[in-house]
Amino acid sequence: MAKCEICGKSVQFGNNVSHSNKKTAKIWYPNVKKIRVLDNNRVVRKYVCTRCIRSGKVAKAV
Repeated sequence: MAKCEICGKSVQFGNNVSHSNKKTAKIWYPNVKKIRVLDNNRVVRKYVCTRCIRSGKVAKAV
């Protein structure tokens, strides 16, 4: 689960910075869920981020 199939949101890279200013690698993962989506009047399972679900960019299948 690395990427939203609607908006393309994927992992972001950066650093953890400690109090002593020591930097270590850090990865932030998007909040991606596998849901049933209506796609061209078909029910398909897709990986979609919660931002796309909440904003209504996807029609969830009932």
